[in-house]
Amino acid sequence: MKLGYDYPRPQFVRKNWQSLNGKWEFEFDDTNKGIEEKWYRKERLSSRIIVPFGFQTKLSGINDKNFHDHVWYARDFSIPSNWKGKEIIIHFGAVDYETRIWINGKEIGDHSGGHTSFSFNITKYLKENENRIVLWVEDTQDTDQPRGKQYSNLKPEGCFYDRTTGIWQTVWLEPVPASRIENIKFTPNIDSKEIEIETIISGDLPDEFISLEISFKGKKISRAVVRSDHGICKTTVKIKNMKLWSPEEPNLYDVDVVLVNGKKKLDEVNSYFGMRKISVKGNKILLNNKPYYLKLILDQGYWPDSLITPPSGEALKNDVVFSKMFGFNGCRKHQKIEDQRFLYWADKFGLLVWGEMANAWTFSARAEKMFLKEWPEVIKRDYNHPCIITWVPFNESWGIKEVFQDVRQQEFVKKVVLITKEMDKTRLVIDNDGWDHIETDLVTIHDYSAASADFEKNYAQFKKDKKTFPVPHNKQTYAQGYSYDGKPILFTEYGGIAFKMPDREYGKEDRGYHDTETEENKLVERFRDTTQAIMKMDFCCGFAYTQLTDVQQEINGLLTFDRKTKVDPKKIKKILDTKEDK
Repeated sequence: MKLGYDYPRPQFVRKNWQSLNGKWEFEFDDTNKGIEEKWYRKERLSSRIIVPFGFQTKLSGINDKNFHDHVWYARDFSIPSNWKGKEIIIHFGAVDYETRIWINGKEIGDHSGGHTSFSFNITKYLKENENRIVLWVEDTQDTDQPRGKQYSNLKPEGCFYDRTTGIWQTVWLEPVPASRIENIKFTPNIDSKEIEIETIISGDLPDEFISLEISFKGKKISRAVVRSDHGICKTTVKIKNMKLWSPEEPNLYDVDVVLVNGKKKLDEVNSYFGMRKISVKGNKILLNNKPYYLKLILDQGYWPDSLITPPSGEALKNDVVFSKMFGFNGCRKHQKIEDQRFLYWADKFGLLVWGEMANAWTFSARAEKMFLKEWPEVIKRDYNHPCIITWVPFNESWGIKEVFQDVRQQEFVKKVVLITKEMDKTRLVIDNDGWDHIETDLVTIHDYSAASADFEKNYAQFKKDKKTFPVPHNKQTYAQGYSYDGKPILFTEYGGIAFKMPDREYGKEDRGYHDTETEENKLVERFRDTTQAIMKMDFCCGFAYTQLTDVQQEINGLLTFDRKTKVDPKKIKKILDTKEDK
């Protein structure tokens, strides 16, 4: 499948669409009076912004880092004449956090959750010629709200960064037929050499059926016809001469999905899937039924002029390419639900991904409700991407700070793990990455020890008895009442070596772990020392190095914030290549 860098939904492609990115009207509403004063009927808002960049960013054209918890967007748009007779859907890639939307002065709906996509059918609200859309957005500093690395203080510090408010992914229009394909779900089974395909359709007319045509590298390999059963078309297709997906060989199958009524084609969607299996056997991780060692890079997904929004679609591709160039076979996408285009490039080039929720900072009934609404939307949106092998709902007990001993928080974590596994039985689930584990498929440890000698000393007892973990950062590996049961162990944060480029200015707040380096050979040597110490541990199945890029005051990336290499990627790759998968 060939896509442009900017197509917003590469797992579910229709040919006709129209981006609404670009210049919008904009206004701050610091006293939150706009709804009462009916700003959705205003002729014009007072300022301008470039969508999809948050007002805190340079690329938005505003670049205001101050607190503005309520903002408004508006723009006029027209529907192409050749879309006549179609229903019109408006899609939002992501809007942080609470949103209400009006078309031509009439409210069409609302959405809460800053990291997931949502859509509305706006057909009945449209006029023949010019139309007007207005958005109200609320994004408070409430610590119950899932926010990831977005700092609730005015200025970034430590490992927390500037905030993003409002529209931060593509807004776009799509014409669709009244009876149409709503969703496609691919579940591969490499053991039986089958792909289960479930298609949801709306309309459910008599004599409707789905035609599926599967191809590999342009060659058609299979075709199936599936009748609709109350809007659900479900079938299993054998894959002859099956080609597996892996980082080394990222084989993808293209699928043309056509909705037919009688002899009339109603709708067509192009998609793809990969035949891939992730599993655990004893204390080993298996990819496609073979032991596989995970060499991950921590990836925050921030950019200097646009924060969590990529400056371009190509920028997402480049981050995948950089990760592979350094020799990593995967990334831990940290505290962010990334743009779907990133996952497309990870699928295409072969980069394993850990999908991790952006956490709140405090625990409450409201925080539980907000999490439980958004997390299932994440799983549903990204289910089809073969690159994703692991779901990570929590990190370092963020938003569940008392989980070590608090039974209520422990039960909440167990509930989230259960929901995740019910929605997706094909992937691994890490309950709480870093420490305080309760119910997890992988045991993950965050340890920023400075040298190999520290790792050897700290884990000597565990090597002997396979139960006594050290307490890096004064954190227990397991929560109170739970203990190690032989599952695979990984170091999912380590390193974090600060490095200052000789031709750049740095501030006193710039940080990494331990001493700051200024010479490439010293950075390489420290990377080799700690990485090889981990790779030599026979009980360890992988790691995630901190991190791919610098982010604001954090200068511990292998790349600068603007994606310049600090170290020759070949030197890092040579070190990583010394560890085989077995």
